[in-house]
Amino acid sequence: QAAFVGTVPQTYDRYLGPLLFESYADDIVRRLKLRENDRVLELAAGTGIVTKRLAAALPPGATLTATDLKEPMLAVARAAIGSNPRVTFKEVDACRIPFGDASFTAIVAQFGVMFFPDKLQAMREARRVLDPGGRYLFNVWDSLEHNPIPRIIHEPVAAMFPANPPNFLKATPYGYFDRAEIERVVRAAGFTNVTVEAVDFPSSAPTAEDAARAFIEGTPLIAGLQERGATDPTPYRTA
Repeated sequence: QAAFVGTVPQTYDRYLGPLLFESYADDIVRRLKLRENDRVLELAAGTGIVTKRLAAALPPGATLTATDLKEPMLAVARAAIGSNPRVTFKEVDACRIPFGDASFTAIVAQFGVMFFPDKLQAMREARRVLDPGGRYLFNVWDSLEHNPIPRIIHEPVAAMFPANPPNFLKATPYGYFDRAEIERVVRAAGFTNVTVEAVDFPSSAPTAEDAARAFIEGTPLIAGLQERGATDPTPYRTA
């Protein structure tokens, strides 16, 4: 379901970035409180929305390793950021991080944890590559109940295929929100000082069609529609 390939990365960056990610990216970078000589690992960097902000905020001596499971997503990030000797990019599976123990002083993941197929293993890997006393900041979406824009996309599209609804939005990006379960997994991975906080920023798009295009053509939902015989996304965008 996490096949962010083809034209999805570009559409994701153009439409979903302003709609959903930019305010939260500013927030997560501000909370990270970058320090001199930090070695920062970004997991699930996607098209570089957080990466750009981290790169601009790096204090003296600090470095950033931006990673994602999908090279097409990182290609967009590389193009946006350009050459920066303190920023490196690598295709990485967050469940099998290819770095040594205590390689980083900080880890950040913006809206990526929901996509990790083995959440506990991914948390254990993050704890392993993190310095003792290091910090790991990540955020996840609440349920569709609390996110009306994607809910308005999901419900009519799912109703068009009642026998086999495309369930990407509900099951994945908006499907990992139980605070108690998230904290249980984080602590089971070895983290001891855990804080969970609700953060709420408004989301808006220039038009309703832009918002529909963002969620349908900028996510694997488009693949779910194609699997069900849809060849033209226009009727789903404008429904």
